[in-house]
Amino acid sequence: MANVSEQIDAVKSNLTGPAPTLTELPPQASPQDLQARLNWGEPALTIIDVRDRTAYNQERIQGAISMPRAELLPMIQGSLESTRDIYIYGDNDDDTAAAAEQLRQAGFTRVVELKDGLAGWQAISAPTEGNA
Repeated sequence: MANVSEQIDAVKSNLTGPAPTLTELPPQASPQDLQARLNWGEPALTIIDVRDRTAYNQERIQGAISMPRAELLPMIQGSLESTRDIYIYGDNDDDTAAAAEQLRQAGFTRVVELKDGLAGWQAISAPTEGNA
């Protein structure tokens, strides 16, 4: 049985083109950008709502998970890969930026701030869920 290094070399030798690389993500995205990505069928992302749970339960972006900002780092570490595409939103753009910076400082490399958060999402009539 070949060791891991030999297996990697064997795979590389069979590549006919350049190896795929992760595309750059912008530090911020509009609701339209996120909706276009979801409509394109790119499921390899996580949407995190850092608002308090009451606001989250009332209404949220469809598919978003709740990780209130005060609990964000303990909840996310060990739950998501540091290279996972993460779209994050809070009560306002400042809250979103602060939460995103927490994740970046903790080593998460693909964090995108969703501009205008839930209000922006609602403004383009994108799907939401909750008790509203």
